[in-house]
Amino acid sequence: MPIKIPRWTSQKLSRRRFLSTAATAGVGALGTIALPYLSRAADRPQITHGVQSGDVGADGGVVWARADRPSQMLVEVATTESFANARALPPIAALPESDFTAKMLVENLPAGQDIFYRVKFRDLSHTDVSSEPAIGRFRTAPADRRNVSFVWGGDVAGQGWGINPDDGGMVTYATMRKHRPDFLLHSGDTIYADGIIPAEVKLPDGKVWKNLTIPEKAKVAETLDEYRAAHKYNLLDDNVRAFNAEVPIFVQWDDHEVTNNWSSSKQLPAAYKERDVALLAAAARFTRCIRCAKASSSRAGSIAPSITARISTSSCWTSAAIAAPMVRTCKPLSVPTAISSAPINWHG
Repeated sequence: MPIKIPRWTSQKLSRRRFLSTAATAGVGALGTIALPYLSRAADRPQITHGVQSGDVGADGGVVWARADRPSQMLVEVATTESFANARALPPIAALPESDFTAKMLVENLPAGQDIFYRVKFRDLSHTDVSSEPAIGRFRTAPADRRNVSFVWGGDVAGQGWGINPDDGGMVTYATMRKHRPDFLLHSGDTIYADGIIPAEVKLPDGKVWKNLTIPEKAKVAETLDEYRAAHKYNLLDDNVRAFNAEVPIFVQWDDHEVTNNWSSSKQLPAAYKERDVALLAAAARFTRCIRCAKASSSRAGSIAPSITARISTSSCWTSAAIAAPMVRTCKPLSVPTAISSAPINWHG
């Protein structure tokens, strides 16, 4: 039987391809030869920046991830870490318009329950080819009256203090993760779009702080790709990705998501070639993913009625506390609130 070589191939017919093609054609002469396995590992989509969740309420939340190519995001959810009786959700597209990111609203979940989710991306052309799975978790808000713990802060990678692998990276995220909070309330400056990340910062004691760098953070952000890169930079940190996979986030915006103290009357510094503040703000808004879900404020309201009242809390999370070689210790503050927070001293 003649072996038909597919028209689409322009490669030389190797022994491996010959054996594979011959087996498909049913060449009897090959008998019981054990055919080599053709791996498509290099063709599999990749999850580039981990997984994260947010906008969590009593009955659901949002799951976010990013692929390295056009693909479909597949999400499974379960109430056990073994994913017994997992529920598979319909796939959603991750396309160039969203920089290959996708976010899925997961609903009809039980209240006050640990939820485990598993994310994969599936190739658009070959639906049998998918990424390695990434697993995350979050806890839905309780429907009854019980204590809830959370951490809060803001200002990530500002004033030139970026990710220093020699110092363990953004170790504050590891500290917060150890406390197993129910969620993080991020009070803004999720990025410093107006700040560069230099390769080195000289310290007063003569030592050198060494930042992990990317080309886009060598200048202020002025384009959509540069604003997106600022968010991607923070997600290069192992501590950040590990935290995001286990703790859902509620986000508020501040100014540095666009530029310092920006407004319609803002006079931009000379570092900006783009002089239209409204255009910068539009590019910044377009980067919103799980961090700035519009429904966060409404869902947060569903948490408060079920939690206990006045607790002693502390908060201090600055760019220095996250990434710079110094310590911030914050005094406990007694505040009337409906949600509890464990006192934590932030160490950079």
